[in-house]
This record gives sequence, C-alpha cells and structure tokens, in this order.
Amino acid sequence: MLCPPAIAQNQLPALGDGGEISAAAERQIGDRIARELYRDPDYLDDPILDEYVLGIWNALLAAARNRGELSPELEERFAWTVLLGRDGSVNAFALPGGYLGLHLGLIGVVNSRDELASVLAHELTHVTQRHISRLMAQQNRQTPLMIGALILAALAASKSPEAANAVLTGGQALAAQNQLNFSRDMEREADRVGFGVMAQAGFEPRGFVTMFEKLQQASRLNDNGSFPYLRSHPLTTERIGDMQARIALAGAPPGPQEPIMAHAMLAARARVLSYPGVDLLRAWAKEPDLPAFATLSPARRAAVLYAAALSAERLRDHGRATAWARRLLVVTAGNPEAARQARLLAADIALAANNLGLAASLIDTAVPAGGLPRPELLQLTQLRVREGKPELAVDPLQTWVTKYPMDAAAWQALAAAHRAQNQLLRAIRAEGEVQMARLDYAGAVDRFKAARTLSAKGSLEAADHIEASIIDTRLRVAESRLREQALQR
Repeated sequence: MLCPPAIAQNQLPALGDGGEISAAAERQIGDRIARELYRDPDYLDDPILDEYVLGIWNALLAAARNRGELSPELEERFAWTVLLGRDGSVNAFALPGGYLGLHLGLIGVVNSRDELASVLAHELTHVTQRHISRLMAQQNRQTPLMIGALILAALAASKSPEAANAVLTGGQALAAQNQLNFSRDMEREADRVGFGVMAQAGFEPRGFVTMFEKLQQASRLNDNGSFPYLRSHPLTTERIGDMQARIALAGAPPGPQEPIMAHAMLAARARVLSYPGVDLLRAWAKEPDLPAFATLSPARRAAVLYAAALSAERLRDHGRATAWARRLLVVTAGNPEAARQARLLAADIALAANNLGLAASLIDTAVPAGGLPRPELLQLTQLRVREGKPELAVDPLQTWVTKYPMDAAAWQALAAAHRAQNQLLRAIRAEGEVQMARLDYAGAVDRFKAARTLSAKGSLEAADHIEASIIDTRLRVAESRLREQALQR
C-alpha cells in the first residue's frame, strides 16, 4: 500500500525489518500463548469492555494500514486480537502473532480514551515493526515451542514467582522476561510511529504525554508492583521530552482534561471487575451516599454511580444495584453514549435479578443497518431464552457468528438457544465452535465427534442432514489443526 507523500517523506526505516522469524512461525507461537491465556481464570470476555477497547484498536489498525505501517501480509497472517485480563495491575503487552494483552488495571487508571489509545498504539507498533520477531530471532537456538514457553513463564511471573516456576525453572525465567522487554531503540520507534498512528486515527495526541506523566509519577513514588508496564517499558527523560516536543508541534492543548462521561463509567467498570475484594466493593456500593458525592462533576458522579451499581450487583444486593442504576440513568440522560452504557448496566442487573420485564424495557432492540451491537445481542439472547422464546434469538446470532466466526461468547449463546429449543445436534456443534474460537482443537474434536455420534443414532430432518455435513467438515478441520499442534511439539 502506497503512503501519502507527506507521510512517506518522514518515514524512517523500521527497526524490525529483516527479522529472522517468519510471520507464519510467529503466528504459531502467538496461537500457543493465546491458547493458554484463554484457559487462564483471569481471562475475561466482557462484551461491554471488549466493544470499547476494540473500537479504539480497530481505529488504530485502520490508521496503521493507511500509513503503510501494516503490510498486507501481516494483516492477513496475524490475529490482531486483544485479550483482556482481570488483573488489577497497570499493564499491557504485545505478544507474537498480533495478540495484545491488556489488564483491566490499565483501563481503570487512564483518564481518557486518548490515554488508552496511546498505550494500544505503542504496543501495536511493536508488532507492525516486527520488534517481537527480532527479539525471538535472538533466541534462534530455541525451538518456537520453547520460545512460547519462555513467554508464558514471563507472563506467569508477573503474577507470582511460584506460577512461573510451574512453567519453567532456573535461569530460563530470566530469558522469559527478556522476551517481553524491548530495547530503548525499539521503545523510541514505538513511541514515534505509535504517535503518528494515534494522531491519524483521530485521537488527541496529548493522551501520549498525559499517559507518560502518569507513569512517571508512579515511578517517582517507587512503584510497588502495581505498574508492571514501568518495568517492561522503562521511561527515560529523552522519551518523555520527545513526546512533549511532538505534542507542542501538534498544537495540542496543555494540561489535564475532564474525562468523557462514558469513558469514566467504563474505567469504573474495569476497576470493579478486576477482583478488588469484598471490602472495596462494599465501600464503592456506599459511595453515592457520602456528602462529597454532590460536589463531583457530572462525569465523576456517573462513574461513582456506575461503580456503586455494579459493586452492589457483584455483592448480590440487587435492590441497591437497581436503585443506583436508576439514578445513573437520570444522570446520563442527554448524553447518548453514556446513556447507552447506563442502560446496558441496568439491563445486566435486571437479568441478574431475573426481572425480565425490566430487562426487556432496557434492552434497545432497534436494529441498525449493521445489526445489533454485540452487548445488546448477547443480552437479548439471555432474555429470549429465559422468556421461553429462544427461536427469536437464533437468526441474529447465526448472522453474527457468520460474520465473526471467532466469537466464542456468541457461539456459546447460540448453543444455549439451540438447547432451549431441544436442538441438541446444533447445540453440540456450536459448543465445538466455542472450542475452535479458543484454539482448543482437542476440545473441538471431542464436541464434533459427539455431534457426529448423535447424528448417527436416529433419523434426521433435512436441515439436520445439512448440519451433520457441516459437522463432518469442521471435524476434519479441527483434527488437521490438532495434528499440526502435535507436529510443533
């Protein structure tokens, strides 16, 4: 893809060019790591936060493509997937094959979507400039499988040394950590290119500097372990100064800005979902009752109410959760984006309380041209199944998984809808697709074989004969990928 002339003139050689690890081999390593992360209890598929993060991520990918940073080969071969973790620490990390790990703790501390975009743009650049490939090339005496094991050990070490030792022992842990640490030159390039990608994607460049300032402040306070990002991405005066100079040239407004209401609410969601502990949940659930609440700005009042409602729901106090959600709906009225987030939260609370009438009044079923957004689609599926109308959920879900075949949660919802209709063959096939989406090919083979066994037991309708044929095809695909995994060992 040709770059616009103004961009091409300023483009410097990529430090990642000439990496010795092929894109295909890097993707194999990334798939292995992702497969383990999907199994991690801390992995989180939260439709609301996923939608928010992916909105930023996809805008950055489009900008990287338009700038010529994202080659057609990498775009086709890599996963370009963001995996959320419940960890409350401030961390994000690029992984081989186009995967990105993002802790909820980082979403919870950023003050704006621009600050979050700065982190994602930086990590995206590590991938597009092939920095990971170069680091893996330094370990070229190791097999790709061992490289993947080393990186998994580094990720385990970020939680506890004991977890790392369960993966690897001895000096290998040091090599593992080095797999996630980039050189200063690579960090500077990720800043420079990431800044350009972020600006072209339409985000406020000031977010890069305010994020650096936040990290620098944490560093000065002698990081207590809550900011792993500081250790894998060490800040230097030169890097901070370079970003400040770029901001000055861009004419960005100085000083902190009031967070957008919707972002403040979603940051609150990230904090509540990151295993904060019962005592903190109780404190958040009572915060709107404090006198200081009335002095807060509208955005911060919305964030406090959001955290209070979600905390009360996590504590199974449905009455208080519903009350705070109602107040949140009032506070967000007139702000379409924030009001939608308030409705989504209120609908989740209503479903948790099995208040189906209230949930039905809250879920927006108006279908836009592109179909229902994912959060509303999954909520509506829950509602229809509980109402005893699963057939109303099947067609929208089927359309969705056709477009997004790697959406495990959507396949799981479709399996539930089919089971509610007593269509076991289709339900088991959907369960197999859940495992395919999570790269668990052994689990997928098990489910598809179970479906094939069921189809052989009795007479099938014409539609089920088609489903049985699809199952046979998917079984062969799953078995083929399982053999490929075995060969990699």
